[in-house]
Amino acid sequence: MLSSSGALNEELQCSICLDVFSDPVTTPCGHNFCRTCLIKCWTNTHICFCPFCNEIFSRRPDLKINTKLKEVVQHFNEKLNLGRSEVFCDFCDERKQKAVKSCLTCQSSYCETHLEPHHRVPRLKKHKLINAVENLEDYICRKHERPLDLFCRDDQTCVCLSCTEGNQLLQTQTDVQQMIQNRMKKIQEIQLSVEERKGNTDKEKSASVGLFTDLIRSIERCQSELLKMMEEQQKAAEKQAEDLIKELQQEITDLKKRNTELEQISHTDDHLHLLQMFSSLCSHPHTKNWTEISTDSNMDVLPMKRVLIQLKKTLDRSLNEKLSQSGLKCVQKFAVDVTLDPDTVNPYLILSDDGKQVSHGDIEQDVPENPKRFDVFSCVLAKQGFSSGRFYYEVQVKGKTRWDLGVARESINRKGEITLTPEDGYWTLILRNENQYKACDNPSLSLSLKVKPEQVGVFVDYEEGLVSFYDVESSFHIYSFTGQTFTDKLYPYFSPGHNDKGKNSNPLTILPVNKYILCPEICPELP
Repeated sequence: MLSSSGALNEELQCSICLDVFSDPVTTPCGHNFCRTCLIKCWTNTHICFCPFCNEIFSRRPDLKINTKLKEVVQHFNEKLNLGRSEVFCDFCDERKQKAVKSCLTCQSSYCETHLEPHHRVPRLKKHKLINAVENLEDYICRKHERPLDLFCRDDQTCVCLSCTEGNQLLQTQTDVQQMIQNRMKKIQEIQLSVEERKGNTDKEKSASVGLFTDLIRSIERCQSELLKMMEEQQKAAEKQAEDLIKELQQEITDLKKRNTELEQISHTDDHLHLLQMFSSLCSHPHTKNWTEISTDSNMDVLPMKRVLIQLKKTLDRSLNEKLSQSGLKCVQKFAVDVTLDPDTVNPYLILSDDGKQVSHGDIEQDVPENPKRFDVFSCVLAKQGFSSGRFYYEVQVKGKTRWDLGVARESINRKGEITLTPEDGYWTLILRNENQYKACDNPSLSLSLKVKPEQVGVFVDYEEGLVSFYDVESSFHIYSFTGQTFTDKLYPYFSPGHNDKGKNSNPLTILPVNKYILCPEICPELP
């Protein structure tokens, strides 16, 4: 039902039908509507909303008549009807009869007699009839000369069907223009990304050249030191040989002299008497025992091997340090947001509200039964699981004397005792007795760490079958499980260990990783 806006007080006008309220009701957002209009607006829709401000209600409001507003509307209508002139039929010839309906299609008003064809003729039955009004032109669209029989919630006004078709066309055109702008913006983003990637690649190339240049220099320095050492040892060997030869030559000279003296004495008639006088000639000369002097050309091979081994260790240490630092920066790019899963946590463990910390509480918590929950072993899994690609996360272990970290496959046994081995679905690094680190491989491997890690990074490459652990602060690579075959989804795995009377009370804390600050400067981006 429509009425002249000039004849109504806006405070008493329904924004749907644009008429004075009939059985006014109030929505939770505070707007008023005719009860019938609002119910019709919510017909054939699962969403209840305010037609005026478009606020959506979680459930259908219980509509109750606003009795105070209804009384005001009734009082207004009474006053309005006192001064309202009657509407007469446009087709009565002599005495004009009072009109009962106005037709928006014909743009005329009819009494009961002349309205009869609109009830009988099929074509006229389709016309839009309203209660008789004087200002009929207010209910016709001035642009399209069609009845204003629709209400637009967005514009809060009545419109004709042609208006909606024009709006739809305009909206479609606007949507197309927006799609063009979005795609042009996407092109700019792609171009910018390519330029940034090119700049980063150039930097990474330069850094990589620098890295391998340093390594080559280290190799050349080690080679130079080795050659110098070999030359020095050769010179020493030559000097030793020269000294030995001189000594041997001197002994040969002395022996020859004695041999000459003995030869001369042996040809004299009184040689026995002479031998008694020079008894020293009868004894063996005092010479070096040359059987103990080795002339083996390999006599310096063992020291040389030791030198080579030491140089190799030095080079390996330098190489590992450089690759560890660059390697950590590479894997930190694959950082993911990890939170602990309360459905898996052992009843003796306590999780923080944000799911970023876990500690041992010494007291069994009242938790619901769950097939995912660990019932004996004090551990918990993350909510996030991964079945492809690479992922990385960091955990603070500072101040703890015992902990387990790593990943576990989804199909692991969570009831009873568990064994931390790859065969059983666990790839973990553990700490026991404050400074005993072990990689739970098969067989397990004890690790000697010079510095006690306070933050441990865990990196997984699913396709490559790789699980690596890093000391975050020193960028030191601790250990890697390599050549693994993953088929199940993998979940980050945590165990804070027993409280140990407060000695191990610190929680394991999942730390945020700033992937932008830690963007690699040495290692090029992995594909």
